[in-house]
Amino acid sequence: MRKLLLASAAMLGATTGLASAQAPTPAGAAQMMQPTQGQMALPWAQGPTANNNNNAYGMPSTYAGGAAVGKNTSPTPGTVVIRLNGKVEFDALASWSTNHQVTGVGKVNPVSFAAFMRLYPGIDGMATNGLRYGASIELRENFPGPAGSAQTTPVLSPGAPSGSSYTSGETVFVRRAFVYLAGDNIGVLRMGQTDGVIGLFDPCIYSSQCWDAGIGNFNGGQMQAQNVNGATGIPFVWLAQAGAEYGNEKIVYLSPQFFGLDFGVQYAPSMGNGYSACNNAGLANCNGETSGADGSRWYNQVGVGARYQGVFGPVSLGAYVFYETAGKETVYAAPAAFGRGAAGNQFDRLSFIAAAAYVNVDTGFGQVAASVDYIGGALNGQLSMRPTGGVNENAVVTGLLYRNGPITLGAEMGMVNSQGSNSLVGVSQRHEFEVAFGGNYNLAPGLYLVGEYMYTYRHQGGFDFVTGANSAGATGVAGTGSWKAGATRDAHGQGIQFSTVVNW
Repeated sequence: MRKLLLASAAMLGATTGLASAQAPTPAGAAQMMQPTQGQMALPWAQGPTANNNNNAYGMPSTYAGGAAVGKNTSPTPGTVVIRLNGKVEFDALASWSTNHQVTGVGKVNPVSFAAFMRLYPGIDGMATNGLRYGASIELRENFPGPAGSAQTTPVLSPGAPSGSSYTSGETVFVRRAFVYLAGDNIGVLRMGQTDGVIGLFDPCIYSSQCWDAGIGNFNGGQMQAQNVNGATGIPFVWLAQAGAEYGNEKIVYLSPQFFGLDFGVQYAPSMGNGYSACNNAGLANCNGETSGADGSRWYNQVGVGARYQGVFGPVSLGAYVFYETAGKETVYAAPAAFGRGAAGNQFDRLSFIAAAAYVNVDTGFGQVAASVDYIGGALNGQLSMRPTGGVNENAVVTGLLYRNGPITLGAEMGMVNSQGSNSLVGVSQRHEFEVAFGGNYNLAPGLYLVGEYMYTYRHQGGFDFVTGANSAGATGVAGTGSWKAGATRDAHGQGIQFSTVVNW
């Protein structure tokens, strides 16, 4: 039994890749210092990561320029490494927006506290023939809320729920779940609920994300998650590390790197998981349908891209280009009595280009990185199809990072032009702007203190961002010369957030 416990402790300790680094137990202190129940006192290792060690940064083989971001230790031939990385974060937020107080409706407290956890269990193995393989899971926390709010899983009962009611309504759900096969000479093949080519090409580098200790600022950062609906909800259309990009089941292949150049390809049959597909045609919310009542559904998603990364003395740089398309559901034109073939339910197939670049310079007084990320084409928001007759989406996010020892500072700015409301085709388009800056201080191994400011602005003629619908007073039929928009109500939001983050 003792040997079994020690073997288990060594394997669990290997999740940090540093089990062999433990100092020997001093003589005469075996009973006092010997780890028990699978626990080991070890030096700190990097964590957490939603991907796993053998491909933690979207690279099937070790890339010279990737050493700066660190990796967990890889298994040796004939062994596996089992990991249980995680994150706990506490946030204190003060925010103000056009949606905090609505006349005749109510007012939202501008100050809020929040906390959440995430877990990243995974396994990395290496066969005796050198084949690398493994699996990874990302578990997140759901939060209950009232009907109609951003959080509705589950919906809280009317009234003022106690803290106990809130916590008993919190659930854990699966965000990523995939397996992989990899080799330095064959590339990596990932299968399951996993990042596509964009997400693997860009683990927060090109899109200037994650300077807030690893969550993402514009990409559903915690300031966005806590703020009121409409004011800060600009979708992260650039897709890297976004749920809309990695949430459906797909197969993704990345080639080995040749002189810093690699390419990737992906395929997904639907927007979701086959286990949630319908067992017969005609059901609502069915990801398996290719014709039916919902013209906004896409299927047979295909994407291809190429990336370059290189290191030239103190300068490292990278660039990628990616194209994606998908088929669209054919709207079944049944009589109106069946609720199908309704006007305004026509969309164009997905077809867009994403391109990005970064340069990082080691100045001797810290590293400075600049980046730019563009996406554009037949899109409308975050991986949603453009309504027929609507304008193309064009969006740019730029960023600047500074890293020096425990200090990381960042700033980013994004602009998104899209069709916006599907029923305002031919009437108006949506224009959104956001800026954020701040940074983190690595106070101790795995412990980060984070500060951030964010401002967002959203506008579309004839749209009310307070109610989240076309403005009251609109007349006529959208897309015709007789249509007249109602009053426009823009959304402005800003906030300051301070966080304490522990990663392991």
